[in-house]
Amino acid sequence: MTDGAQHRDTGTEGTRTLLADPKAAIVRLSVPMMVAMTLLTLYNLVDAFWVAGLGADALAAIGFTFPLFFIIIGLANGLGIGGGAAISRMIGARNKAGADSVAVHTMLMTAVLAAAVTVPVYLFAGDLFVLLGAGDAAGLATEYARVLFLGTFFILFTNVAYAILRGEGDAKRAMRAMVVSSVGNMVLDPILIYALGMGIAGAAWATVLSIIGSAAILAYWLFVKKDTYVSFRLRGFTPRRSVIRDILRVGLPASMEQMTMAVTTLAINGIIVLVASTDGVAVYSVGWRVVMIAVTPLIAIATAVVAVTGASYGSRSYTKMESAHLYAVRLGLLIGAAIAVATFIFAPQIAAVFTSSEGAARLTPDLVAFLRIMCLFYPVVGFGMFSSSLFQGTGRGINSLTVTILRTVILTIAFVWVLAVSLGMGLDGVWWGIAAGNIVGALTGFAWARRYTVALLNTQPPAAGVEG
Repeated sequence: MTDGAQHRDTGTEGTRTLLADPKAAIVRLSVPMMVAMTLLTLYNLVDAFWVAGLGADALAAIGFTFPLFFIIIGLANGLGIGGGAAISRMIGARNKAGADSVAVHTMLMTAVLAAAVTVPVYLFAGDLFVLLGAGDAAGLATEYARVLFLGTFFILFTNVAYAILRGEGDAKRAMRAMVVSSVGNMVLDPILIYALGMGIAGAAWATVLSIIGSAAILAYWLFVKKDTYVSFRLRGFTPRRSVIRDILRVGLPASMEQMTMAVTTLAINGIIVLVASTDGVAVYSVGWRVVMIAVTPLIAIATAVVAVTGASYGSRSYTKMESAHLYAVRLGLLIGAAIAVATFIFAPQIAAVFTSSEGAARLTPDLVAFLRIMCLFYPVVGFGMFSSSLFQGTGRGINSLTVTILRTVILTIAFVWVLAVSLGMGLDGVWWGIAAGNIVGALTGFAWARRYTVALLNTQPPAAGVEG
């Protein structure tokens, strides 16, 4: 295929979806990811259920490990979002050769990153948990984390591969690979934790082994079967600074967004220990998993918004870009409100599932309170989440990072401190602070995204489609 033909090639089902009606594209890309991410988050809940049987200290250990694991996931997601968004923009610009180059650069950067982070994180995990105040849970946290971090390369690879598939509009295959990982983890958890008597290390091994299975499938599609839109050609490959910059201008801020969330989790863990005990950390750990499954449909829509707005921006179709963003926000408002009502009503039943063991039963009242307060911000989650996706899709990673820092670091921690410590509300103050920070931050992000979109539309003649 000649370069000219490559530039004109948008012949896959995924790329045709990206370049069609933006509302239909949001739905077609979101639904497979909703299925996959619901299963992925469900596995997190199942994992918490099995770990709960080991007692409150085991749950707390997972809670202290989560921020470190979140950093690894954040690095992978950052590279994936940066690469996927750049691929979508290349598709919009009808530049297949450019999309191929982005894909190769992203994978090579992933390999370098995996090598750089695995060893130091593995070696110093024990000391770090002591510094974080894990107390009696430090030993279990170290045992869990060291197994988990052995799978760093596969964790990074799968997350980047998912993003590349989504970036070219192939959400269905990304869904299939994610389903394999999630189902595999749910099957392996009880076998390794209890049947083989591996305890908390078994939970970590279940995660690593299931991710390796997903990685094998993705590698087959990308490097053996080679039927994806993007192609990986290393022969004659030369690193290009312009491509690396295009990936990193979204990828680095996106990774930092994940880092800020991890920092916020660490800070909230510290405040919880200050005003309550490590039992509060266990409640936060389990409860936040429930929150993540509740907002999973919105996260799925957000991945679609990145790809659709990226392709629209690449083709300079700013009206389609705006249509995709606003449609996603309206859809997210309806879905978030429905999930909030269901969570509030069934909070006691949800909490009972994760506190059924004798060692975790005392957590039930606090977990119910957590769930009923957190669900109040579900209807507005999409306002901020989809606005960040718009910024990422159009290559404005710094804008997205700024909104996230304002929401998760500045507003959330400030509200939590004032309510829990200054006003003496204790654990309930922590939960109310998290909800308030997310609400204010989401609305601020939406206002900025609207201003940015209107500015683009005003600089574009109605029929010209020329970017300002």
